[in-house]
Amino acid sequence: MSILEKLNKAIKEKDGNAASELIHDDYKRYSHLQGGYTDSGKQGMIDAINQGKLNPDKHRILFENDEVGFDHSIMTYDDGNTEALMCYWKFKDGKVIELETGATKIDK
Repeated sequence: MSILEKLNKAIKEKDGNAASELIHDDYKRYSHLQGGYTDSGKQGMIDAINQGKLNPDKHRILFENDEVGFDHSIMTYDDGNTEALMCYWKFKDGKVIELETGATKIDK
């Protein structure tokens, strides 16, 4: 199972412990929607997963190798907002070290 397959499984199962094994300690996220790097870091991602704040649907991996991955999903957040989400994942030491997202809001 690939890194992105494992991470998506952890997100769907709200398993922050499994996600923690896949996220590098130096993890950072760049959001075009938010205009730059966020300060949530690894713990912020784990907390969001544990709390069920991320609900991906129609997840598909477009490309993945040992260095990078690209995927797309329809993401519904705990506040009810939905986005078409394209992600670029950068890997280091077999873990996610960086995520860059591009999102298009979907009307409710």
